[in-house]
Amino acid sequence: MAQRNDLDKPRKGVAILGSTGSIGRNALDVVRRSPERFKVVTLAAGRNTALLKEQIEEFHPSFVSVLTESAAEDLKVDAPDTRIGFGTDGASMAASYPGVEIAVSAIVGAAGLVPTLAAIRSGKDVALANKETLVVGGALVMKEVKKRGVKILPVDSEHSAVLQSIQGHRKEDIKRIILTASGGPFLGLPREKLDSVTPEQALRHPTWSMGKRITIDSATLMNKGFEVIEACWLFDIPPDKVSVCIHPQSIVHSMVEYIDGSIVAQMGSSDMRVPIAYALSYPERMETEARPFDIAGKRLEFIEPDPRKFPCLALAYRAAEHGGSYPCVLNAADEVAVDMFLKGVIKFTEIYSTVEGVLERHSPVSLDTVDRILEVDRWAREEARSIVKRRSKS
Repeated sequence: MAQRNDLDKPRKGVAILGSTGSIGRNALDVVRRSPERFKVVTLAAGRNTALLKEQIEEFHPSFVSVLTESAAEDLKVDAPDTRIGFGTDGASMAASYPGVEIAVSAIVGAAGLVPTLAAIRSGKDVALANKETLVVGGALVMKEVKKRGVKILPVDSEHSAVLQSIQGHRKEDIKRIILTASGGPFLGLPREKLDSVTPEQALRHPTWSMGKRITIDSATLMNKGFEVIEACWLFDIPPDKVSVCIHPQSIVHSMVEYIDGSIVAQMGSSDMRVPIAYALSYPERMETEARPFDIAGKRLEFIEPDPRKFPCLALAYRAAEHGGSYPCVLNAADEVAVDMFLKGVIKFTEIYSTVEGVLERHSPVSLDTVDRILEVDRWAREEARSIVKRRSKS
């Protein structure tokens, strides 16, 4: 049998949404090391135009989007041969641009929803690193995925592990999905000391190098709650069949338990290039530059999360069970609360109480359009700010 020759295959066109962030940089490194397989068609970035200019010089994209019109005008001087857009419309154009076959969705927060939908509606597959897209608009997004016949391939290491663990198995044989969590920087800290932790302490993640918001969410386990909601949409499974366990070594990235008692797990080094490469090359695998992983001598611990120490996880499960607009409210309120904590306005433990207060004030609505999603998102943000303001006055 003749071996497959990658040089005989056309290169896959890739859009990187969030190209200057951690995931975006790692995705570009995967592309950089496999120029025979992939080509960068478009890039979308935020405020880091200096790094974006370097990426344009190296990858020669056909179209680039930045956050603001003024940044776009400045960029035209340095990249006169590149089409340039800005804002949500620009990011959406990058996602849906001709020649793009797969869009890496790595724009942080709810801002990633509209560009991701643009990619799906234009028939592109999506390598999803922006979990908020499914948290805030899961029903609408998955409806469009089914309608367009495209694939959503998870980039989060946990969901990539689940995807890998279900290959070759029947969905009806799945008993539960088990998402692992490192436990963050405060796993060994007594609960009564959480009131006094600083943003600097919370940003010292023991395993992963990530953006500020996701690092704080990892410290509260809210991020794991978002991953529960994301898993429900990705794998069409109810929240009571998704469990979370703390695994400090971050070797097992997640597991799937089957009805016969078997558990299939995916293990490996903590390198985001592995799940990115799997999403870009799916269903094939490709070589990566991830450091060699030797299982010999490794210790594996699995711990039940303490609900008193990590109440945000239970809050996320509550939102998942309610469904509808509750996860959208959860995400928006959390974004505001985390920002307030990073600015020193509220305590670490007040992230939970702020988000809980917003959820308690929410009356559920149908999220059948992007406008409705954005309306609920704005309400939740305003309510979170109001709660913090009232608390500071009292």
